[in-house]
Amino acid sequence: MSTEGLTMMLVTEITVTLITAYFFFKVLVSKKQEGPDANSANDDETVQ
Repeated sequence: MSTEGLTMMLVTEITVTLITAYFFFKVLVSKKQEGPDANSANDDETVQ
């Protein structure tokens, strides 16, 4: 593998890993939002 190919592969893998870690961390530290749940309107219905 050429040096340019190795550099491109490493930059791409590191970038994708950092973006994934950023959004994973953002989800972990987010506060629980108050308000109705998206499916709360269906709570009273029975499943047949």
